Amino acid sequence: MTSGWEAALSGASSPSWTERVRAGRDLASFADVPEAAEVLVGLLLDVEDTAVTRQTAKALARVGTVAAVRLIALAVVEADGNQADWMQTGVHDGLMGSDGGPDVAAACVKLARDRDEAVRRGASEISAWTDGTRC
Repeated sequence: MTSGWEAALSGASSPSWTERVRAGRDLASFADVPEAAEVLVGLLLDVEDTAVTRQTAKALARVGTVAAVRLIALAVVEADGNQADWMQTGVHDGLMGSDGGPDVAAACVKLARDRDEAVRRGASEISAWTDGTRC
């Protein structure tokens, strides 16, 4: 019998988009774990189905930690225009009806000072998505 963690990691490489969506949701709370972080960035940049991108971004925005928002920032700078649009939609979905907005905005402020220039650029873009607040 596999654990939920192992099942989520396995589901991330499934040919089924619904399994990949489930994996993104299940792994979002582990954004600070390097193995999960790598998989989550891959799910954000899913080339087969935009639902995976959107739902993973939504889950990470709902988590709202610096580690979770950092993954979105890393992915958005690598994303094509379509993927970036779906990440933005996912972040908006994650903030709707929740009090996660301030957490994402606070994470962007911290990420604006990250050593990695790509993270700083991505955080700035995410910040623009969240009520126009700039990092």
